[in-house]
Amino acid sequence: MDAIFLHDQEQPWTDIGDGVKRKILVFNNELMLMKVHFKKGAVGALHQHPHTQISYVNAGKFKYHINGTDRVLTAGDSCIIYPGLLHGCECLEEGELMDSFTPCREDFL
Repeated sequence: MDAIFLHDQEQPWTDIGDGVKRKILVFNNELMLMKVHFKKGAVGALHQHPHTQISYVNAGKFKYHINGTDRVLTAGDSCIIYPGLLHGCECLEEGELMDSFTPCREDFL
């Protein structure tokens, strides 16, 4: 991506199924920002990856599972997920996450 600025309304959503969709925002090789929208009851299945991830709850309520620990996060809360940790979440109230990854998640492009 060569752009410095990105307008949200110009970016498409990608439906990844089961009540979850994501929108890739700005990124370069080192860093990526994206939105993820969840319908109530949707699940981000347990998984792990070699990226550091920071998630910010923009709206809604989510139950996060990170490396054996569960926490409920609501609007304004955030978490960091270090490389290789098993993690996932369940949407308790419809909402939206802002996720950042370093390095960029090339598998999402």
